[in-house]
Amino acid sequence: MTFEFYIKVSFALLIGLLIGIDRQLKHKRLGLTTSMVICVASCLITLVSIESITKFTEFNGSNRDPMRLAAQIVSGVGFLGAGVILRRSNDVISGLTSAAMIWAASGLGIAVGAGFYLEAFYTVGLLLFGVNVVPVLIKRIGPDKLSERDVSVKIVMEANFKMTDLIKTIEGTVQTAKEKDNKQKDLKIRHIKISDLNSGYQQVELTLSAPERLYTSEIYYLIKRNDHVISVEVEQL
Repeated sequence: MTFEFYIKVSFALLIGLLIGIDRQLKHKRLGLTTSMVICVASCLITLVSIESITKFTEFNGSNRDPMRLAAQIVSGVGFLGAGVILRRSNDVISGLTSAAMIWAASGLGIAVGAGFYLEAFYTVGLLLFGVNVVPVLIKRIGPDKLSERDVSVKIVMEANFKMTDLIKTIEGTVQTAKEKDNKQKDLKIRHIKISDLNSGYQQVELTLSAPERLYTSEIYYLIKRNDHVISVEVEQL
């Protein structure tokens, strides 16, 4: 392959990065790393397929397809990657990046098997760079929203009319912390569910967007110290 290969694969990384940023800004599970892995691996497999026709076809006009069996590898490994994707009890999906890496590994194996050693080596380096380095850089130089994480909170409280005050306190207390250390520590409520329990208590389920600098234990104590709160369960998603 020519220098054009490296340009195309690098550009695929950039395209995957842009898609990942859009998804992460909207708090979707398809984030930066998953998008980049899928885009780069897809580009690699496509280029290897195109170049293999010229490399392995002995006679012009032959109907042989050297990548027919390799295509079945890509489809088959997809089922293996699907087994890595987990759905938790709180409806949170995890393992997307691991599944994408498994699928990408099959593409790298195809490239090596077809004899594209330098291309495979460059691609695996690009993938590792995209998975381990790019997200850190984006969080440091990008908007604060890209450094937020989702937190699930379950609150059991006494039946009263103070629930609205509690919700305001959750956001207001963190804003006070922000004013104290001049850091962006806004705690935003993205989803809320309120239900009555058989015990007579009320349960509030929240999905919060919290900065990574804010410890999960801080969120727990911010809520626990409020009046009428019976129990608090905080989980980082």
